[in-house]
Amino acid sequence: MPSMRQSYTEMRRKGSMSGSVLVSTFVGLLINQAKVRDSCFMNSILQCLSNTHSLRDYCLHNSHRRDLNNNSRTNTALMEEFAKLIQTMWTSSSSEAVSPSEFKTQIQRYAPRFVGYNQQDAQEFLRFLLDGLHNEVNRVTVRPRGTVEDFDHLPDEEKGKKMWSKYLEREDSKIVDLFVGQLKSSLTCSHCGFCSTVFDPFWDLSLPIAKKGYGEVSLMDCMRLFTKEDVLDGDEKPTCYRCKARRRCTKKFTIQKFPKILVLHLKRFSEARRTSKLSTFVNFPMKDLDLREFASENSINAVYNLYAVSNHSGTTMGGHYTAYCRNPNSGEWYTFNDSRVTPMSSSQVRSSDAYVLFYELTSSSRIKAPRASSPLWTVDKLCLECDCNRIGRGYEELTPHRPAWFSRLSLPLHYNTPMSLLASSSLSFFL
Repeated sequence: MPSMRQSYTEMRRKGSMSGSVLVSTFVGLLINQAKVRDSCFMNSILQCLSNTHSLRDYCLHNSHRRDLNNNSRTNTALMEEFAKLIQTMWTSSSSEAVSPSEFKTQIQRYAPRFVGYNQQDAQEFLRFLLDGLHNEVNRVTVRPRGTVEDFDHLPDEEKGKKMWSKYLEREDSKIVDLFVGQLKSSLTCSHCGFCSTVFDPFWDLSLPIAKKGYGEVSLMDCMRLFTKEDVLDGDEKPTCYRCKARRRCTKKFTIQKFPKILVLHLKRFSEARRTSKLSTFVNFPMKDLDLREFASENSINAVYNLYAVSNHSGTTMGGHYTAYCRNPNSGEWYTFNDSRVTPMSSSQVRSSDAYVLFYELTSSSRIKAPRASSPLWTVDKLCLECDCNRIGRGYEELTPHRPAWFSRLSLPLHYNTPMSLLASSSLSFFL
């Protein structure tokens, strides 16, 4: 049997990897459709999650076992089967396609709507799956009783943090760590100007597709449509907290906390489901999706890179799901079409079939750095490890906070090393 790298080279030369499985560095899962019919919606999402780097490693390193054991729950089969599937996908030396039949049995038990082999919506499947995985590895074993606390007197930023802490008191897992962000909804009374804010967690964002005359829109157009200010009038008038009466108000969404993994769902289907489909081409960036304009507060923690797409082709009467995924190890893109896996160019990823987009927060975007009047910054200006924004402290004082990669940089590092030099090293910074 040829080695893994030989197999990979040979299949790349032929241009297809149908019916074979490449492990670890190259390809994850191949679904055996002989056993699982009409499950392309599931196959597509599983491929996207398989190529979610942090979630994959969570399963490969058996870190989920620690959370399962700490919870002492009896219902752990879904997470166990999901992790087993991921492990098989990335470590099996077999050349046979991997069947997720045992996993399918468990997701059917958790969500009976997926019983059988009827075609389902991929985004709905993703929501049920993540919810099920979260419930089984939730670090909170006993949820506290719900209490009503008044945070309205607090500034919005502090109120958002309080609401996030309250959420984590009940829902805290590796799944939440990766996929959950926080949305801020602002309601402003047109009569008295009073603004009330509500903060809610989100697992994905369902974006309306903006319509333009020439048939192509950008992802930013869709984001702006999602966050645009809406007027609530007539029967939609809410009750103003200050006026104590129903008033005409404006409502606007902003993002208070950006998740590490941002899932964007393009609303191609009508609310009535499956009665009509929008095939509009949505042009989305592969790298450096900058969402800072949608942040509630000034933030640079909002730059993302694409790593997976769940596609839907066809019509509402008959369609098919596939996935485009970037391998987290090699960085190469592949088409996953049930049991067929084919290398692809990154230039082919954008299409009018794109339905669910998976973005990962860039490591550099998590580094907060204040704007400076001087083009040369020095390391003693801020702490890069814990985002504590320690300003004006010397190198020695920041030593306990230094990240591990500090000592691995390829250039000698001193307390006054210019950030312009750091930017030219193996790490990238947004200056």
